[in-house]
This record gives sequence, structure tokens and C-alpha cells, in this order.
Amino acid sequence: MENNQYTYFKRDISWLSFNYRVLLEAKDERLPIYERIKFLSIYSSNLEEFYKIRVSGYHSSLLKNIKRDESIEEAMRTIVQINSEVTAQEKEYYAIFNQMILPELKKNNIVLYQSDQVEPFHRAYVEKYFNEEVFPYLQPMIILKDDIHSFIQDGRIYQVISLLQKKKKKEAEGLKYTYAIMKIPFTKIPRFIELPSYGGNYYIMFIDDVIKANMQSVFPGYEIVDCFSIKISRDADFSLEDEDQKDIAEKILRKVRKRKIGAVTRFQYDKDMPDYFLRYLCETYEIEEEELLPSGRYLNLSDLSNLPNPVGDSLKQKLPQPLRVPELESNTSILRVLRKQDVLLHFPYQSFDYLLRFLMQAAFDPKVIEIKVTQYRVAENSAVINSLISAAKNGKKVTVFVELKARFDEENNYLSSELMQQAGVKIIYSLPGLKVHAKLAYVRKRSNDPDDPLKGYAYLGTGNFNEKTARIYSDKGLLTSNKEIIKDIDEVFRVLEGKPYTHNFRHLLVTQFNLLPAIHQLIDREVESVKNGGLGHIILKMNSLEDKGMINALYRASEAGVKIDLIIRGICCLVPNQPFSKNITVTRIVDAYLEHARVWYFFHEGEEKVYLTSADWMERNLHRRIEVAFPVYSEKPKRQIVDILKIQLEDNQSAVWVDEHLNNVFKRDTTSSDEAPVRAQQAIYDYLKKSTGLY
Repeated sequence: MENNQYTYFKRDISWLSFNYRVLLEAKDERLPIYERIKFLSIYSSNLEEFYKIRVSGYHSSLLKNIKRDESIEEAMRTIVQINSEVTAQEKEYYAIFNQMILPELKKNNIVLYQSDQVEPFHRAYVEKYFNEEVFPYLQPMIILKDDIHSFIQDGRIYQVISLLQKKKKKEAEGLKYTYAIMKIPFTKIPRFIELPSYGGNYYIMFIDDVIKANMQSVFPGYEIVDCFSIKISRDADFSLEDEDQKDIAEKILRKVRKRKIGAVTRFQYDKDMPDYFLRYLCETYEIEEEELLPSGRYLNLSDLSNLPNPVGDSLKQKLPQPLRVPELESNTSILRVLRKQDVLLHFPYQSFDYLLRFLMQAAFDPKVIEIKVTQYRVAENSAVINSLISAAKNGKKVTVFVELKARFDEENNYLSSELMQQAGVKIIYSLPGLKVHAKLAYVRKRSNDPDDPLKGYAYLGTGNFNEKTARIYSDKGLLTSNKEIIKDIDEVFRVLEGKPYTHNFRHLLVTQFNLLPAIHQLIDREVESVKNGGLGHIILKMNSLEDKGMINALYRASEAGVKIDLIIRGICCLVPNQPFSKNITVTRIVDAYLEHARVWYFFHEGEEKVYLTSADWMERNLHRRIEVAFPVYSEKPKRQIVDILKIQLEDNQSAVWVDEHLNNVFKRDTTSSDEAPVRAQQAIYDYLKKSTGLY
């Protein structure tokens, strides 16, 4: 039963707390300057997607009266709350950029222009660059409020200009301005232009300022009165859950193409823009007050990830080389190793190449007869896809379940599925009403064992089959030939293929079948242990915790005396430090790698149950997706997982407590001076290096 006293953070306000934690990395002076700049870029990129997907839902509620968990009035209050928080964060963002990042760049002899006032020693170069590289691609258009106004594309920077004709300048006052708009041609020119060095300094200029410095040549016969940057974010969300699944690929692609013309969810503008100018633009483009977000001189600062680094590696974060796994190095055949033992892989601390080798060896092994894989997000020019194509060309039966509804990867998934189909791979597209988010690969091989003539091998992961993100996402994957787990995996694929199945999963926990009851049983077991005078302890690591049913179960366990440690990177709707949550702590870790692994630990009266999973405890994951949680039975991998969880809980450098006000409270600020510093990601690397005998 739900306690009426239980409270919850709003999902999207909680997410803003996470993104603010990302922003705080840019303030950390212990980090190299280009690492700090990277986090400014990530913050901006995250916020752009947030407005396209999450804020668009609130606007849809207002415009279309779409049914949501909250009323129209509550939706409006949430928009106001979001915009207020974002405005405050953006103010701090630009303070960090101007007062911390730019001076630190200058210390390293890098000058990033913050004006279109070009130094005399650069004027000739900037003018020449503009005339030759920029001017041919500019397309200025006049804006007439009631007659002419161009469509503003999603996510692109535009410069808006107010003008006065020079010949009318000295005439009577009260003249109306002429207004113009011009898109920065982002596909033709880089955002940052490296200028000639001078006086021992490297100089870089925003393309925005290169254009502004030469604006007069774009509008001859006019005086440039004002020029500012604007940007619109548009609704990029869509749903196919209620539609007929026939020809779903084409339906999804049509909706993807319509993203570019979605409803406005955010209108960003330079906060220095005068009222007369902003008012004219709002009236012309029908911008509502709740869509207005004042920002800085430079928009789309996710582009900072491309800021040139003329000094070199000394200003960047040095990431260690992925570790090798001794048991997989001592044998040329991974499948042969798996006949004897399970192998747990920790990305990016250990190399993703082992998974690629697993698939490639299966593709060329003459005894392998079948390969099945789920595809959610893969890299462009994916080595995983190439392995599956090779397997099909080598006569293997290859089946790939492609989730076309993976947001912003729909087109890439469709194109990769087309390539696989041309090679003879059997492609199965999205299930009606469900996204398939499980990360599974399954190999069947002829065996000489009369008791097991078709031997199964599998990979189960917490993250995607994506060799590029595996370099920066912290995930875990299990390679196994455990017969019982293989039997359950075979059952999962029968579900995905629409074949008859028993629903009887004995080891795997699968949403829509046995996962939710199993989680509740595991939590209840900890509660019973405490009631019987024993110890109850739960550690949960995930990206997001939103589902109220799960939160209520944790609240009840806390009230019963179960110790609960949560390690949650992103959304957390559970409120700590309340009477009903006094035994719950919430830790958030943001560091060089994106914390992405989902791990469940239950003390279980000393037996220690450990699961890895693709599932966050979000309503969508638990009720509208196919997710798989898998147990880790082998003692060595299980001990590694538990030890790593403890390291993460001991982090007092990159970790924060999330408090009852959604504040990010750095543990390092509450750590006594005699405590040894622990930075979890470095400590995990050292732990794995030592535990695998690589020291």
C-alpha cells in the first residue's frame, strides 16, 4: 500500500539537478582545461535534447490537452519551474565560461575572441576568410512581420539584424527598422576559426563573430543597428505505440523526418537583445512567453567539443589504455574459454575488442550454425554489424532484432538493418507497443558432446553493442555458456520472434513476465531478514529511478530498517533524508566515463544475490520495454561486482550526495582530512589491474 505521506521529486526537475552536476565538472580546477570544456559541451547537448523531448511533452499537454499525470495548470507550473531553473543554470554556465574557462585558456596562450572587434593584426585575415569561405554561403532574408518570415530550423544558429537605410538615417525620428535573418551555414564552415598566432598567443574566433565583423558587406546601403543570435528547439518526440505495426519502418522514418518542423519548445536569444527587437521577433514567429529562454552571446555551445587545441595533449584528460583480460588472452578461442568458465567484462576499463572477437570468431567457426542479436544503438560503420554480415555470408543463420524506436538512432538502425538484409541476415523489427532494450547475443554451435549436441554461448550486457560509446561508457557484460541461462535466452528470443513460448524463465528476469514480482520478492526478503533480527542491505546502481511502485517498495524497506545505498547518475524521484527514507542514501558520480551500468545487490542473509541488467527503474523500462536482468553466479565475477560497488560508495572525490532539496553535496566537502582520497573510476581501474594480475 502507498503511504500518503510519501513524497517524490518531479522527474524533470530531478534531471536538471543531474545536468547541473555535469556543469559543476567545468568548475573543477583539478581537471585539464579541455576536460572542463568537454563538460560545458555535454551540458549544452543534454539540455538541447531535454527541450526537444521532455519539455515538448508539457507543451503538447497545453496545446492539445493530452492526458498526462498532471493537470494543464500543473504542466504550466512545471514549465515555469523548469525555465526558471534553466535560466539560473545558464547564468552560472556563462559565468564559468567567462570567468574561469577563458582566463585559463589565456594562461595557456590561447585567446578565444569574445567580440567582433578584430585586432588590427587579424583584420586582413578575417576579411579574406569571410569573403572567400563564408560569404558565398550566406542567405540573408528580410523579415516583414505580417508578410514575410522564413522558417527557423530546429537547433540551428541564426543571426537577426535590425537595419536603417543610410539615406534615411538623418530624416525625422520614428523611422521603422528593417529586420533581417540569416542562418550560420554550419555544414560549410567550422564553428571555430583558427587565426594566425601573434605575440606568442594562439587566437581562435567564433564564426559568429567573423560574420558580425563583416556584416556591413552583407547589407550595403544599410547601417547595422543591432545583431544578435537566436536558436529554436523543436519537438522531436513521437509515439507509434497505438498504431498498426504494418510497415513500421516507413512510418518511423516519416515521423523522424517531421522532427525538423516540430512545434517550438524553446526560443533562445542573447539576453542583451533590446525589448523592441525581442518583441518584434516574438510577434513575427508567434513565440509564447513560456518558450523564451534568455541566454548568452554564443548559442549551441555543445560545439565547444570541437574547440581547437593548438597546444596539444597536455591540456586534455589522459585516459588509461583498456586492460587485457588474461583468461581470454591465454586462448585464441573465446568459445573454448567459455566452455570452462564465465567471463565478466568491465568497459571501458577492459577492451571491447573481446566482444568483437566473440562475434567474429562465431562468424568464421565452421561448427557455429546460428547467431542471434538484439540491436538498440550501434556505431556508424559498426564492427558488430560487419561481424554479423560476415557470419551470414559464411552460411550461418543470423537473426537480428532491430529496435527502430531507439530515439535519435532510428535512421542509423534502419540503414544498418538494410545492409544486413542485403547480406542475408533475417531482420525482425519493433514489437507492437514495446521497445526492446535488452542487450543479448546468442551463438549456437555443433558440439561433440552427445548430451549437448548444440552448445550455446551468450553475451548479456548492461550497455549497447557499440564499440565507440564503449570507450567512454562504463558498462558490464557477461560471456557465458551456462546451460540454464542459455535456455532462458533462447526463450527470450522466441518471445521476440513471435514463436510459441512457455513464459517460464528460471534464471533471467524479464519485464512483462517475471521481473517485477522478482524484484519485490528480493526486497521483501531483506525486510523479513531485518524483522527476524538479521541484516538487510540493498545496493542499487542505475541511471534513473522514477517508478513510484519501486520507490514505494524502497521506502517501505527503509521504514523496516533495511539499509539501502543508491548509486544513481541521472533522474532520482526518491526523496532521501525523510522519516520514511532515513535508511536510504543517494550517491551520484560524474567523471571522465559516463556511468551506465545497472547493478542490483541484495545481501540475502549473506548469500549475496547480484544481478546485472539493461533496465533502469523507470516506468517506461519496467512496463513498456523488454528488459533483461541476469544473475551473476560465478564467485570471481560476483566478488568483482560487489567490490566495485563498494569502491563507488567510498568515492569522496567525484561523488556527491543528492539531498532532500536535490542539491549536489560533494562528499569531498564532508570528508575529514585524514581520510584517503578515493576517485572511483581510477580506483576501479587499479583494482581490475591488480585483481587480474597485471601489476
